[in-house]
Amino acid sequence: MKILFEKAALGRLFLKNRLVRSATWEGLADGKGCLTRPLLDECEAIVRGGVGCFVAGFTSVSDLDPGFGGMARLSGAVHVAGFRRLAEICHNAGCAAIVQLALSEFSREKNGGIQCGLEPCELSEADLQTVESLFVAAAERACEAGLDGVQIHAAHGFFLSRFISPAWNRRTDAFGGSPENRGRLLAHIVHAIRTVSPSLHVSMKVNSSDFTPGGLEPAESLAICKLCAESGLESVEVSGNGTSVPGIRAGVNEAYFKDFALLLAEQVEIPVILVGGHRSPACMEAVLNEGNIGFLSMSRPLIREPDLPRRWQAGDSASAACISCNSCYHTPGHQCVFTLKEGGKGR
Repeated sequence: MKILFEKAALGRLFLKNRLVRSATWEGLADGKGCLTRPLLDECEAIVRGGVGCFVAGFTSVSDLDPGFGGMARLSGAVHVAGFRRLAEICHNAGCAAIVQLALSEFSREKNGGIQCGLEPCELSEADLQTVESLFVAAAERACEAGLDGVQIHAAHGFFLSRFISPAWNRRTDAFGGSPENRGRLLAHIVHAIRTVSPSLHVSMKVNSSDFTPGGLEPAESLAICKLCAESGLESVEVSGNGTSVPGIRAGVNEAYFKDFALLLAEQVEIPVILVGGHRSPACMEAVLNEGNIGFLSMSRPLIREPDLPRRWQAGDSASAACISCNSCYHTPGHQCVFTLKEGGKGR
């Protein structure tokens, strides 16, 4: 029987419990993409709250990625110091530290300018090698910073998510067509990181489905996950497009990607992490013991209650206070509106 608050192995990482803080957007990096003091303070509040593993939010691997305001980057030496501090904060709290490596879109320099927003069919083989190199170099910087691992972001409609989706990838070469071909770039990135930075845990976040006409279907996602596992992937976090479902109620509609995660966990030999709609420890432990899912990750509940894991572990099993209103998407620093109304400063 699996217990939420027990030590467990996430690949080569040994966590103090089965709770992972899923990568969460804060928008608090500075203009260069460096981690700021307010961002590190928010991270520290969460890791002190008792999660076993912390995944730092969307972190671009490219200087040319236009991204969004406040986006963190790990695309140059200037970014390493901030992530070194993040690693120290996590480790001081007995928490593993992973950074989510991502591209919002691929851009290239051309004729003295920058071409932005290139889709899979517009990339040359040299461009594909550039994408791989960007992720590998960012992983090397993560290693230099003392982080325990990286998570390749292949979900939520960003560049790699589009690359593995038939709705966007209509290539006719070895990187298009079948799910295995569309997943080839991901597999190459996984293998290259494992080769160049063998001490890092390599994870991946992937859509169970695009929930889009003509998009990635569950069977295709399964095939891509298995391909990446064969290439050295050490864990996979199951998500999907259209995340942050509103109106989650404890014991009613929790764990909305569970069915896919259970199926995936039967077909790969690496740990499966499930995100989405976890609100009560009773339901969470039921999910863990329904099949081979090994870990559960959370985002919004920890925005309102950074110390939620500690509260649960101390015996207070009341459901998370988060009501899934999604208003945190529109507040400074992704703070909970109820915390702000109560006069707090968020995490």
